[in-house]
Amino acid sequence: MKNERIDLREALIREAIGLLGNGPADLSLRSVARAAGVSAMAPYRHFEDKAALLGAVAAQGFAELRDVLEVADARAEGGAALVEQGLAYIAFAQRRPSLFRLMFASVDLACIPKPAGMSAYAVLARRVASVAPDSSEVSTLGCWAMVHGLATLRLDRRIEAGSEADRSVLMLLTAAIVGR
Repeated sequence: MKNERIDLREALIREAIGLLGNGPADLSLRSVARAAGVSAMAPYRHFEDKAALLGAVAAQGFAELRDVLEVADARAEGGAALVEQGLAYIAFAQRRPSLFRLMFASVDLACIPKPAGMSAYAVLARRVASVAPDSSEVSTLGCWAMVHGLATLRLDRRIEAGSEADRSVLMLLTAAIVGR
């Protein structure tokens, strides 16, 4: 029975991610239940309301982002790993725009557990601490702000920069951090 409950919860999250499409406004517990092939009341066994479901979806997004950043970090060392992480972050946002936007949505929209986002942030923080131990906290925040800004500007079509322009900006940021 416990495995069935876990499987249902995961299935509901998976279906919700698939239904995000144009954003969370069109998503409902009923539509997720329908997509999962369960009764309209089944999601309420796992999620109190839509905000709780969206929080779980966002937490899944952060877990996926963490994994993407870990893979990117392993491709290089030192400051180059920061650039790889940044490019991977931007690519994640481009591949999963609705999920990415939900992950950073207003707390009024989704009950996102704080530890969910911290796991992805921790990947960045570890790398920054390895290259700039004296200023790792402020440098980590600066890296995240820059990369998140680039990703969001690309999603909003405010900039048309490609990966080479992104790489150049990230290399400039990394040089500033490592060269402190």
